[in-house]
Order: sequence, then C-alpha cells, then structure tokens
Amino acid sequence: MNRIRYCFELVSVLFLMFTANARARGRGAIDFDVNYVVTWGQDHILKLNQGKEVQLSMDYSSGSGFESKSHYGSGFFQMKIKLPPRDSAGVVTAFFLTSKGDTHDEVDFEFLGNRQGKPIAIQTNVFSNGQGGREQKFVPWFDPTTSFHTYGILWNPYQIVFYVDKVPIRVFKNIKRSGVNYPSKPMQLVASLWNGESWATSGGKEKINWAYAPFKAQYQGFSDHGCHVNGQSNNANVCGSTRYWWNTRTYSQLSANEQKVMENVRAKYMTYDYCSDRPRYPVPPSECGWNN
Repeated sequence: MNRIRYCFELVSVLFLMFTANARARGRGAIDFDVNYVVTWGQDHILKLNQGKEVQLSMDYSSGSGFESKSHYGSGFFQMKIKLPPRDSAGVVTAFFLTSKGDTHDEVDFEFLGNRQGKPIAIQTNVFSNGQGGREQKFVPWFDPTTSFHTYGILWNPYQIVFYVDKVPIRVFKNIKRSGVNYPSKPMQLVASLWNGESWATSGGKEKINWAYAPFKAQYQGFSDHGCHVNGQSNNANVCGSTRYWWNTRTYSQLSANEQKVMENVRAKYMTYDYCSDRPRYPVPPSECGWNN
C-alpha cells in the first residue's frame, strides 16, 4: 500500500512539475490577435504556430502590415524578426512606433534590403512634431535573414534607446529644456513589409528583383509592455510614472557598461550618422552634442 501511495505521489509531483514547466515555456508567447490587428495586405499575411508567429509577404501587387490595437505613452517594445533572405534590394522591413497626422511623432527601425551577398542596413530614425531627418545606419554583426533576432525600443520620459539583441546601439535623450522636440504623442506599434526601391538601397539606384518575390519576413513576440493612453492625450504624470518599470531610475540612462558596449558597436558597425553629414547639415542639429 505504501509503495502504491509513493508511486501515486511521485506521479503527481512529476505531473505538477511538467505543468509548471509548460506554463513557464508558454509565458510571454502571446497570441497575435490579443494585442495586434492586420491593417493592410490581408491576403499577404500568414499566422503561424497557433498565432505566436506572423509572416508578412510582399509581391508586385502588394506588401503587408499590422499595428497594435492600443496607443501608448511610454514603454519597452520588443519584437523578434527574421528578415527576407537572398536578393532583397529595395525591400523595406519595418518595426516602429508612430502617431498620426502631419506633426506626427515616430521612432523607427527600418531594415533596408540589399543585393545578395551585400549587407542589409539597420536604419534608425526619430521624428518629433513632424520633424525627422535623424537617420543613423548600421550593418548587423550577424546574418538577420537566417534566424530571429530581437529588436527593441525603450521610450520613457528620459530617453529613447534602440536595442539589437539587448545591445544598445543608439540613444536619443529628452532635452526639451534645450529646445529640441521629444516624441510625446500617443503612438501605436507598427510592423510592415513594403516597396522602398525609390530610396532604400544605394539611394534608389538598386531596384527590386521581382524574380525573388514573394519576399517574406517573420515576426514573433506580441506581448504588451506599454502605458495605454487609448482615447486620451499622453498624460506625462501617468505614463511617466515610476510604477511602470521602464520609467524607473535604472532606465533613465545607460549604465557605464551599456555605454561602453554601445560606443564599441557604433565605432565598428555604424555606417551613417546624420550628425556627421556636413553637406546635409553644415551646422549639426543641436541634439547631436547630447546624444553622441
């Protein structure tokens, strides 16, 4: 009897452990439909792995895209992305925050395709009150087409930080006190795959080779780590509150180690910085002295 009871208890413990592990593995794997909605190219979007992965595709007729159901006033937004392989010149894969209107705010990751064998460019940009032109480009230190990599945007009252696989590559600080606009409008998270051949590769000289279509990009990670401001303006007292972990002191600036890592990445992999483009900006924009 004792042996039977022991076996029963052992099986019960093993079952509970298995259940706990299964829950742990599933934690964070949110279904796409919970927080996002398809916005265009409906017949060019495929949901995979029970909604835990989405594939965007683009052919000559259309690209595709989706956006968050909610608007946000701050947050730490991350997504795992695998970019289109082979010859992808002119193809733009995007992951960004944006508001609407002519004086919109926007925080961009744009992945600019290239001819086969040439590196894809990771382009970042920041728009505030409709003003952009703050591009910085990087070549990845890995092949972004063969596996998923995590791209993140931290947006809080102190700074915007762009991350690649948890490595900071760029900081845009809030220096409104110095007269530089800072993104503060409610924004949605958007992802898209689209035709950018007029500008994306070699300044538009390299066009899309449609023989490689359809081009496909995969997205994973549809969790929600943002302060919701649906139907209202961005109240700084609410979305800037330290009750949100991304607004705490830890995230008000990079640590000394993060700063060192970022400087190393920028020295090795940054290929364009608007702050250094003298033909374009004979006098560097005022924020450059703060963010470099």
